[in-house]
Amino acid sequence: MARRTDKNSRRGVKSSYVSTIIGISLVLFLIGLVLGGFFGLENVQRQAKENLTADIFFTPELNDSDIKQIEQELKTWNEFSTVTYVSADRALEEFAGLGDKEEILEILDGEQPIPTNISFQPKEEYATIDGMMSIKNKILENYGDQIDDVNYQEESVESVNLGFRQFVLLFAAVALLLIVIAVAMINNTIRLALYSKRFSIKTMQLVGARSRYIRRPFLWQAIGIGVVSAIIGMAILLGLFYALNNVLDSIEIIYDLKTLLLLLGILVAIGIIITLISTWFALNKYLRMKLDDLY
Repeated sequence: MARRTDKNSRRGVKSSYVSTIIGISLVLFLIGLVLGGFFGLENVQRQAKENLTADIFFTPELNDSDIKQIEQELKTWNEFSTVTYVSADRALEEFAGLGDKEEILEILDGEQPIPTNISFQPKEEYATIDGMMSIKNKILENYGDQIDDVNYQEESVESVNLGFRQFVLLFAAVALLLIVIAVAMINNTIRLALYSKRFSIKTMQLVGARSRYIRRPFLWQAIGIGVVSAIIGMAILLGLFYALNNVLDSIEIIYDLKTLLLLLGILVAIGIIITLISTWFALNKYLRMKLDDLY
């Protein structure tokens, strides 16, 4: 009879820790989902910034060979991700789009609507109002007598930065809310899991075991639960990303290995920290309780 009771007790403890891991995994999955969206948003923002385009127009006296020389010099600058020489014919093709180039030239009496120019895309850190202005000033400083205009849309630059900044704040607020909820849920789950061991904790204390000795196995167990839960949560997250990529053609979620490892590291850190803190406070509660209060 005693053996059966002990067996049922062990099964109940194992069941409680399995449910603890499942609960924490789901919470970390939600946090990972928000963080994954944040990292994906950063990738989209970087691409949007580096897709901003500006054009350098030159004085009529400058010939194509001089413009190509300037193009080669600009390619050595650290501010640009791409620098492209755009001939008048290519500029006309881009201007015409699906229209008839000959018809456009006829309307303009044979004059090219867009002269030969250089198009560039800035690196992410320079895709701001101040960054683009510094690039423009540097170009004018080095080629001022040869430049007619450096043209870019300030509205596009401003909207890219402002729009994504608002999304970042939204993601940060949601992530903070989820972490608060996670702390509350995980703390409650850990307390329930330790409740079944409250008599063992008190027994060790009554036979003279120090609090540090009693806490040690529980804290190591908390670390293990945090790591396992983070891995499970990450696996569910990767499964969701894979499903979305294969089910929805309009959505493509791509992360490099560095981002995935960073995401896993953050989830592991959050899982360990929260489970450790919750276990610590729950243990202290039972260590301070009187024997009669355990019933």
